[in-house]
Amino acid sequence: MIIAKNIHKYYDTLHVLKGVDLHIKKGEIVSIVGASGAGKTTLLQILGTLDTASKSAETSLEINGESVLKMNDKALSKFRNLHLGFIFQFHQLLPEFTALENVCIPAFIAGKDKKETETEANRLLSYLGLAERSHHKPAELSGGEQQRVAVARALINKPAVIFADEPSGNLDTASAENLHQLFFKLREEFGQTFVIVTHNEELANMADRKLVMKDGLIM
Repeated sequence: MIIAKNIHKYYDTLHVLKGVDLHIKKGEIVSIVGASGAGKTTLLQILGTLDTASKSAETSLEINGESVLKMNDKALSKFRNLHLGFIFQFHQLLPEFTALENVCIPAFIAGKDKKETETEANRLLSYLGLAERSHHKPAELSGGEQQRVAVARALINKPAVIFADEPSGNLDTASAENLHQLFFKLREEFGQTFVIVTHNEELANMADRKLVMKDGLIM
């Protein structure tokens, strides 16, 4: 599913990732933990194609059988939109749009049919307990509701992999626990692979595998 080899990242002279190797299987839920500055988010962004690895001999990144480092920008954007989903700590919902409209955006970008997309978005929102909130804007939703809208948005194109960066970091305890359980329910229902960066030890320990990063390497 995800095979990363010899991943390096430099910011000027700062060597953030120092040759990371990683293999994640289809349907696996993997957590990545470590102290601040260890390189967790940088690795997640590179795996999710939101950032690029520094050029280095024998560096490669394969996702769902595709070598993403060989793609041009247009092909990579299309691949990201169709095959990868993202959940961030602060939701990143567009405030001027309703929950339903926010969920639909990735599918509209992919050129999918409006009616079919709205039907699927409503199905996801209903699945996530938000059927009655679909026409509310983010400011009218609780933190937990906003995060579930973000989850629905991540799922709308039926991606192979969901990348989550501190997904429960901005939630109260009850909402965080509900979100953690949701990830496993989604894996059972839709078969997605999850890669989760978190400081939440409970969530990290629930994962199929917990990877610990230190000084730019997986220990």
